[in-house]
Amino acid sequence: MAFADLAYIDAAGPHRPDYPTALAYLQDAYRAIYGADVYLEADSQDGQFLALLALMGSDLLQYATAVYNNMSPSTAVGTGLSRMVKINGIRRQEPTYSTVDLTIVGQAGAQITNGQAEDTLGQKWNLPALVTVPIGGEIVVTATAADIGAVNAAAASVNKIATPTLGWQTVTNVLAATPGAPVETDAALRLRQRVSTALPSLSVFDGTIGAVANVTGVLRFRGYENDTNTTDADGIPAHTISIVAEGGDSQAIADAIAQHKTPGTGTYGTTAITTYDAQGVPNVIRFYRPTVVPMKATVTIKALQGYTTGYADQIKAAVAASINALAIGEDVLITKLYVPANLPGTDAGGTFNITGLQIARLPNALGSIDVPIAFNEAASALAANITVTVVP
Repeated sequence: MAFADLAYIDAAGPHRPDYPTALAYLQDAYRAIYGADVYLEADSQDGQFLALLALMGSDLLQYATAVYNNMSPSTAVGTGLSRMVKINGIRRQEPTYSTVDLTIVGQAGAQITNGQAEDTLGQKWNLPALVTVPIGGEIVVTATAADIGAVNAAAASVNKIATPTLGWQTVTNVLAATPGAPVETDAALRLRQRVSTALPSLSVFDGTIGAVANVTGVLRFRGYENDTNTTDADGIPAHTISIVAEGGDSQAIADAIAQHKTPGTGTYGTTAITTYDAQGVPNVIRFYRPTVVPMKATVTIKALQGYTTGYADQIKAAVAASINALAIGEDVLITKLYVPANLPGTDAGGTFNITGLQIARLPNALGSIDVPIAFNEAASALAANITVTVVP
């Protein structure tokens, strides 16, 4: 049997030997040539030489396995995944600027060129290059933070006109800004790749969700469809769809919905954007921006041998990351938080036992029950709002 025979591909995928298996194979082959009594321990020259060969062979097979895995979007990583998703017509999202939907009020026909708004912290927000106030005197546009990164702005805080323009009267933001994101992670890109395959699907609704997911800057998204004759439990009217999208340009999201939804299907949400069809006929598309639900939690632990106070920060970060990874409309289940809080797979995980865990919406009282999240809400948590209490 050749060394390469230790590695093979079957229906389950590639298989390769680990380093000890490769070393044992070479030692057996060496003894078959020079005799069973040859000394091949780690302190011998021959033993060290075989160890180097085994390590080289194991590394090469690991490299070959990685190449194989990079041929599928479900297992590819890094650059390999970035290349693979191009077959779906998408690309990894670059770092983004924070965005906020602004309600512009002014005289009908007024034009705002390269306008800027300012929030109560003095942060600047750039409007689209040209904004024309419609006949109704009010328009909603998506502004971009002047600085890249997670620039935050609370609801109603972007209320100052930084570039006074004739006919522009007021500006405000009904919802908080969506913070900018870092480079898209492999996990997020894989999810978007799976959704993007629905773009040419037979299901128009799936195609609509896929189109929204592919809008630049969209971080989280969820779609709901009520195909009944009555309003559903979420308040969505009959024969209507409701899209909830976090991040991305409002006009681009509305255009994606308008281009992919079934003609005659209504749209539901608090954000209303006017789109135009190929004949120039206006159509108001409605969708939701998710309402962020800030969460807090307390993890009570009993310290074991090896525990240090620094592990508390790891617990806080793990719990916050798990909450932030929840989808729009997904409830915060308390039992699910025990897994990340235990820090599985780390040295710290074996140095404590969790004796209690409580969660709540801010500023509600903590409790040991699940926290329901509405269909148009998204749970969020900061490590600073996670408390770790050590008991004897």
